[in-house]
Amino acid sequence: MTYEAIGMAAAAVAKATGRDRHTLAVVLGSGLSDYASTLPGARSIPYGDIPGFPVPKIEGHAGSLVSADLEGSPVMVLAGRVHAYEGWELTDVVFAVRTAVMSGCSVVLLTNAAGGCGDGLAAGDLVLIRDHLNLAARNPLIGPNDDRLGPRFPDMSSVYPGDLLALARGVGERVGVPLKEGVYAWLLGPSYETPSEVEMARRLGADLVGMSTVPEAIAARHMGAKVVGISLVTNLAAGISPTPLSHADVTATAEAARQRFTTLLDALLPELAKR
Repeated sequence: MTYEAIGMAAAAVAKATGRDRHTLAVVLGSGLSDYASTLPGARSIPYGDIPGFPVPKIEGHAGSLVSADLEGSPVMVLAGRVHAYEGWELTDVVFAVRTAVMSGCSVVLLTNAAGGCGDGLAAGDLVLIRDHLNLAARNPLIGPNDDRLGPRFPDMSSVYPGDLLALARGVGERVGVPLKEGVYAWLLGPSYETPSEVEMARRLGADLVGMSTVPEAIAARHMGAKVVGISLVTNLAAGISPTPLSHADVTATAEAARQRFTTLLDALLPELAKR
């Protein structure tokens, strides 16, 4: 992945959507992909039509970029993502988010399905990510650094800034969608975590465990964007859940919580797009 390749993708998006710049990027996690098509002025482009974009192959991840207009602000929605566990290099995993930031997005909202391991969390909870733990021992910034994208050693002390956390909390209260807060731990997958791995994450301070989001957050922050993260707790993690974990259960819980999640997004996205 190069600066030039990201620039080519951004130019292709601008040409296909007729919008030179976007202000907000949204990555939709499991079960939310078709939400993008409901947004006003939605214009959809398959990932395969954008140079350099990897195409997801996992159920629940559609693989299309949708450009929409929210109260006069152009918003880029990434309906579906690729994961490192599929065999993609991390430079590919973060390519779409980097394209969004190069397209002008100063805020990136990352959503995901996650296992809950923090006290008081239950399946169906929506949780604001206040910080993350990279437990996969991988980083999208490894290798030569291109200073045009960001600094060699980017600061990560405020990946999820407090003002945007407060904004999201306020919006949730206004529309009657409760939001909890927690720390998200990234593990590589695709196998679900063992009970001992979940206990390790808990002792390190994690409330959520999942297989995405962190590489994208690092890449977005590297380029100077602010990040908001929201996890849907689709299951209690191994060692906490009384039943074995399955992708079917994750999908079913995501569908059951869809109305609350989209109600929150309908109110939150126009606010974030103004930042």
